[in-house]
Amino acid sequence: MRDHRGVTRRRALGIGGVLGLTAATGMTGAAAMARRPSVTGAELRSAVPLPAPFQVPLPVPAVLKPVSTSGGADRYEIIQREVDAEILPGVTTPLWTYGGTFPGPTIESRRGRPVTVSHRNELPVPTVVHLHGGRTPAASDGYPTDLVLPAGWQEHATHPGHGTGDGSGHGAGHGTGHMTGHGMRDPRAVVTELTRDYTFPLDQRPALLWYHDHRMDFTAPAIWRGLAGLHIVRDDAEDALGLPAGPRELPLVIADRAFAADGALAYPALDPALRARPGVREPYLAGVLGDVILVNGAPWPVHEVDAARYRLRVLNASNARHYELEAVTADGRRLDLVQVGADQGLLAAPVVHTALPVAPAERYDVVADFAGLPVGSLVRLVNRLGTGRTRDVMAFRIARRAADDSRVPRALSTDLPAWRRQDAVRERDLAFRSGRTHAGHGWLIGGLPFDPARTDVTVRLGDVEVWRLVADLHHPVHLHLAAFRILSRRGRPPLAHDAGLKDTVSLRPGEAVEIITRFDGYRGRYLFHCHNAEHEDMGMMANLEVV
Repeated sequence: MRDHRGVTRRRALGIGGVLGLTAATGMTGAAAMARRPSVTGAELRSAVPLPAPFQVPLPVPAVLKPVSTSGGADRYEIIQREVDAEILPGVTTPLWTYGGTFPGPTIESRRGRPVTVSHRNELPVPTVVHLHGGRTPAASDGYPTDLVLPAGWQEHATHPGHGTGDGSGHGAGHGTGHMTGHGMRDPRAVVTELTRDYTFPLDQRPALLWYHDHRMDFTAPAIWRGLAGLHIVRDDAEDALGLPAGPRELPLVIADRAFAADGALAYPALDPALRARPGVREPYLAGVLGDVILVNGAPWPVHEVDAARYRLRVLNASNARHYELEAVTADGRRLDLVQVGADQGLLAAPVVHTALPVAPAERYDVVADFAGLPVGSLVRLVNRLGTGRTRDVMAFRIARRAADDSRVPRALSTDLPAWRRQDAVRERDLAFRSGRTHAGHGWLIGGLPFDPARTDVTVRLGDVEVWRLVADLHHPVHLHLAAFRILSRRGRPPLAHDAGLKDTVSLRPGEAVEIITRFDGYRGRYLFHCHNAEHEDMGMMANLEVV
């Protein structure tokens, strides 16, 4: 059975390779992208002095302790609140945070052990929490209109005549609808005031997940202001592999930002209060880039390491910036980055890279071996796609000789699914491109901007499908609920860094990528969208209904 819904293959492939269409829409940022495909969007310039690189120690996000571990499940509590923090030395920066830090606290859990996270919203605007990469029931997946309202929030302050939730402002409002920043109503929105419990069964492979805000129309500025954190799933089989662990397992949350003259994070929002009018100023329609590279919330940090193997859990938490990472020694050698995992956990076997491309929202699990390097020497992690200050990411300083009993086994995982093209009951073609929306310039899937009231794709629980994704420009495409495998790029075999199970795939300009997946998680309403966060906010999102 082959069911090409929405966009035909001929139409999808026809628009995919024509970059001139982008310029024809009048989107200056996207047109610039077509001329220089290694950059998406426009860069903000900081208005405060920036520190020299490799002076600030690398922070490691604290691991959150559960408030309860009874009944075979763990319960956590997180307060979303504003804080003033020192990101640049001597400069105070207001942040929106999970638990008072950026990134938020890390949650560590065991495969198959359920977790409930109670979020309390003490920010000035509604929020939504999405566990990115989570195999999560729809009610806890963080649908963009399932808002948690701050105390006293009045929707009529921005949208006269429309109520929210159940009318009382307390509890959940089922099917009463909610107005978005673009004036669309979602009849299925479930809205709560002040608090919401998100429950994650975590019946999934061990992996590096992350949680972030997912409020419709305002995801990009909310993440930019600090609403992101890590969630690591572990299991006994992974623990037994002997990979570097403890202080030699480092999470690296890489994000670019820019700073205004008063120390605040600069962002070109049309509505700086993030209450009513979504979107960014014209030059930044293709994406917002910063001129400061942060790792775990610190600018160009340095970390002292043993002369030993380290497991680096890399997340690109940038809104739009792509990275191509290299680890370069003082004498110019490139260290091997041995990939052991992808978005959705361990590979079948290691893959060796010297340069690793990382698109927004992608995660890579790599081992770097600092053995044999001189004590006192510096290894720089650089971005080959960056220029000037954005070429540097962070550094590792070899502090001491040390024993190392870690290893990278030749076989890592045996539980990867063996989906085959002939198993697919359906193939779909989906085009990701710029275009016109009801609000003006925007980004479209299948020729349409996002509408929460419209079902775009319906799949049957348990079905295997092949999707062909076609891009005009760079679009990192994220599929909620289901992990997938990359089958091909431009009709050719996938690239080395495409190995393993993914939940986000980086589409390059004019490229068609085929993915295969099985929808075997839960029934309900989910999403797929571009994870260039500005594209997402400006329409490049679609509904997926699992029935």
